[in-house]
Amino acid sequence: MSVEITRLANGLTIATETMPTLESAALGIWVKAGARDERPNEHGIAHLLEHMAFKGTSRRTARQIAEEIEDVGGDLNAATSVETTSYYARVLKNDVPLAIDMLTDILVDSRFDEAELEREQQVILQEIGAAEDTPDDIVFDHFQEAAFKNQIIGRPILGTRQTVKSFTPDDLRRYLARHYGPDRMVVAAAGAVSHKAVVEQVAAALGSDATPAPVASEARTPASYVGGEYRQSRELADAQMVLGFEGRAYYARDFYASQVLSLILGGGMSSRLFQEVRERRGLCYAIYAFHWSFSDSGVFGIHAATGEDELAELAPVIIDELIEAANGISEAEVTRARAQMRASLLMSQESPASRAGQIARQLMFNGEVIPNDELIARLDAITAPRLADLAGRLFTGSTPTLAAIGPVSRLPTLDALGSRLDAMPRMKVAAGA
Repeated sequence: MSVEITRLANGLTIATETMPTLESAALGIWVKAGARDERPNEHGIAHLLEHMAFKGTSRRTARQIAEEIEDVGGDLNAATSVETTSYYARVLKNDVPLAIDMLTDILVDSRFDEAELEREQQVILQEIGAAEDTPDDIVFDHFQEAAFKNQIIGRPILGTRQTVKSFTPDDLRRYLARHYGPDRMVVAAAGAVSHKAVVEQVAAALGSDATPAPVASEARTPASYVGGEYRQSRELADAQMVLGFEGRAYYARDFYASQVLSLILGGGMSSRLFQEVRERRGLCYAIYAFHWSFSDSGVFGIHAATGEDELAELAPVIIDELIEAANGISEAEVTRARAQMRASLLMSQESPASRAGQIARQLMFNGEVIPNDELIARLDAITAPRLADLAGRLFTGSTPTLAAIGPVSRLPTLDALGSRLDAMPRMKVAAGA
């Protein structure tokens, strides 16, 4: 399999990977604009726009959009993240032209009918309410807000009840015009597709006349990780806690090493945190580590769910495990984490939907599709001493961020946890890949 890439004169990138043995295809349009690209008074508009794209065009009503794709057994969906928005479909190979027609139609010709807008605003208000009633979800919003306090990148993607209700069709059109230019879009397809056919159909629909450049290019405000604390006492059966630190951007040298470190600390049942905190001490029923990257920053965090009585001991034990990681990491742990990442990479490429998403994200953030052998070479260059050094820099280089919801009265303060981190060593190793 190999990726074919065509860039149109208007800046639109089209990439495909043919998987000859498949009878289906996944394809989509990824836009390099998300919640972070909202203006201060537009909180939640990126997500609302994604919803409204399915609510009718000049050629199709909202019902017709749903029926046409399901008539052929396909599905159509979308997602909004901090820095991207995606619209995608999964269909059988003979229905790829229909999927392209529908995706391009909703992107360039959505009507933004006022009655549909009012209904969808109510749907999102319900979504906000559901999120607030789901502590293990909403705790991550509060974590992000504390990590990037008073910044657009730290705001919840859904918006607020007040902002969501305030938007008009013209507000949606203005946001669309500013950010949905062809130079910020990638069309990606994988599976039973023909590159030539996809390019011809997409070019006809999203050529320079159909998708002019944004009327005003707005640079993102650089992210500034600050760290901090959020806690909310609620009568719940368990407490949700996220402890984190400043992470690494997509382009940073330590990006892949940070991913490997997250696996070693909390990436599975063999990880340090799972074995020490859950298996040996029984201090929680769920724990894992994660590393989220953005274009100019990131966060490295640990999420745990536990009972009220265990919370006082849990947080210090987590800190101690972070300190131990800076003291040293074994070659066996590195080998295991590399195997996990390699397997995840290769397994995901057997899914057309996953592969299309990988291609689109790599083109948007790296400007190219990185070959597997290069990715694996980068993983192989990560050593145990380098990971220990990275742990020391990550966990002492910035103010920690702590977010907790539930019966959290026994949770140590952020200052107390920070003081415990003062014991962390600072090893130095030579720069690696």
